[in-house]
Amino acid sequence: MGSKLKVAGWLAIGAVAGALTTMQLQATARSAMSPLPLEDMQQLAAVFDLVKRSYVEPVDEKKLIRDAIGGMVSGLDPHSAYFEGQAFKEFREGISGKFTGVGIQIEMDEGLVKVVSPIEGSPAFRAGMQTGDLITRIDDTMVKGLNMDQAIKRMRGPSGTKVVLTVFRKSENRTFPVTIVREEIKTKSVRSKVVEPGYAWIRINQFQEPTLRDFTEQLREIYQKDPQLKGLVLDLRNDPGGLLDTAVGVSAVFLPRDVVVVSTNGQIPEARSVLKASPMFYSRDGNDLLAGLPAGLKSVPVVVLVNEGSASASEIVAGALRDHKRAVIMGSQTFGKGSVQSEIARLPMPNTSLKITTARYYTPSGQSIQAKGIVPDVLVDETAEGSPFAALRMREADLEKHLGDGTGAAEKKDTAREKAREEALKKLEEARENKDKAPKLPEYGTPEDFQLQQALNRLKGRPVVASKTQTERKPAEPKAN
Repeated sequence: MGSKLKVAGWLAIGAVAGALTTMQLQATARSAMSPLPLEDMQQLAAVFDLVKRSYVEPVDEKKLIRDAIGGMVSGLDPHSAYFEGQAFKEFREGISGKFTGVGIQIEMDEGLVKVVSPIEGSPAFRAGMQTGDLITRIDDTMVKGLNMDQAIKRMRGPSGTKVVLTVFRKSENRTFPVTIVREEIKTKSVRSKVVEPGYAWIRINQFQEPTLRDFTEQLREIYQKDPQLKGLVLDLRNDPGGLLDTAVGVSAVFLPRDVVVVSTNGQIPEARSVLKASPMFYSRDGNDLLAGLPAGLKSVPVVVLVNEGSASASEIVAGALRDHKRAVIMGSQTFGKGSVQSEIARLPMPNTSLKITTARYYTPSGQSIQAKGIVPDVLVDETAEGSPFAALRMREADLEKHLGDGTGAAEKKDTAREKAREEALKKLEEARENKDKAPKLPEYGTPEDFQLQQALNRLKGRPVVASKTQTERKPAEPKAN
């Protein structure tokens, strides 16, 4: 049933299992390990031996150990993970904003791969692929029946290798093959434009290593086009997060120097810190990317657009700008991921790493948003008719084994939320049977983007069409003893 629903994603990234905020400083293992629980280790060894000797067919010892490590880490929370081999490579590529492939942004549409946009300058762009093209076959494999992950893996591959995509172009009513040579692609995580004289829109779709540089470059271009900027919309909708220092740098663009952006607190000393709007907290190579930015950025009115898909680093930025009264937050209550993951890469085996939750983060006012999210100053629906997809979007509080907010309060399942999701899914499936009535969200940044238009109204001092149905989703009540 759910396979009919559109699921958008970057070919650069694939399916991201949970939004993350990763500390750029790689954590290292403690030099002195804590004493191991002897009886439990003996139990583990006994189970390992029994499985090896008694399982119905021979098992790979190394696989057993890898699975044991993976289970140990994945049992902690939804965002901790152990990577090796291809998974390790793909995790590093997701952070760096680089990957090897054809260079298209895609979504699944009725079981086929639909091109949302070719990345400018990529092999797919040069091959003439267009927005709306449907990919029906990848080499000799039919796309129908593949999920997004499977389709992505078949289109990606070593630089210099070829892949043949069979494309159906509806506007021309024809099917044709396109041969593309894969190469390294550098994704652009920032888009922007001057919407109308005096008002601009800038969107971040993920906080990667190149994001702060791209962000500052595009802000400079905006001011070159319109030096008398009266208002700016910062669009963080469906941004799953990324690097912590990048989020600090984006916040620092709009905040006074040296004010607190975010604080973190965890078990190890490296996880306890206060990050401020200062180059020492966001600069990686000693160069201050914010130097020489237009002075107007410190005072220009800003509206930040967020929704249920805005997580982690996005919430850090929204929380910092809100607490310092530097921006108005509009849209829907955010994802609620208030934890920080550190990458521990110094493991004995090569091409392996551990991404483990090491801290909770707190907004400048000291609030944890873990499993809560940020409630916008103005709740605004996705369309004039409402938010048809809101109930379907998972939030941190919906994830199994999610962390609490650190107060010690236990949580219970939100049965009302689960019921709303089931009802929304049923309605969408019924609507899709009648394609003329099926809801469809407009592309972000277009004149049809309802939330963007309400943000512009706010900047201009005009009335805003606030949501009549959205309410704050409170954290679950503690269980009775």
